[in-house]
Amino acid sequence: MWAIGATARLVGRSRYCNFPMEIQGLPQVGGYVDPNLEAILALKPDLVTGARGPIGTKLTDALEGRGVSVYFPRTESLAEIEQMMLGLGDRIAARAEADRAVAKLRAEVADVKSRSAGRATKRALLVFGVSPIVAAGPKSFADEMLPLAGAQNVVTEGDAYPTLGFERVLKLDPDVIVNAAIAESHGAARIGKDDAVWSKARAVREGRVVVIEDESVLRPGPRLGQGLATLFRGIHGVS
Repeated sequence: MWAIGATARLVGRSRYCNFPMEIQGLPQVGGYVDPNLEAILALKPDLVTGARGPIGTKLTDALEGRGVSVYFPRTESLAEIEQMMLGLGDRIAARAEADRAVAKLRAEVADVKSRSAGRATKRALLVFGVSPIVAAGPKSFADEMLPLAGAQNVVTEGDAYPTLGFERVLKLDPDVIVNAAIAESHGAARIGKDDAVWSKARAVREGRVVVIEDESVLRPGPRLGQGLATLFRGIHGVS
């Protein structure tokens, strides 16, 4: 909503929605696994939009059954993210603003691609969780981001967010480990040389662990271009 100039039209948010700063005063209506239907309905929204969560269509079916319009599109690729932005623009009569936001995102992605061209491709493991180890796998938006940032995902089998045993991590032997476990308690600090397990990984021993604390890297939305730039800088050690 912020990217298409419609922040003022928001009446509520999930507990994970924290950008831009001014929306943090809005009522919270739960999260991906525990949305509060009654709290949402109490806000009398014209449209409820968000990312697909693990509860499937339970929330959207309940809302539509009460006459509330919903928009929960797939966002597991750059193309789907763009379509999400355009679709939201269509639904709130802000298509021109959505077109501009998509053009901005494409320009940011093109800039990172041009900066990564000609650089040696790094074999990367992007970790979302440490206990257990949850990584970016095939067909995830993060898997698409890595090549744009000049890296090759070492995880080529499994689902979009596979859980890995540490023996598999050692076998994959990435050149660089991207630690994006910011949502996990102390996750950002747990992959290091002082850890008896992680220190066995070559990338850890050689000091090639990139800690990502910018949540725009993890969120499939209009700030993805900024997140991609952060990922590129971390992987290649440039400013």
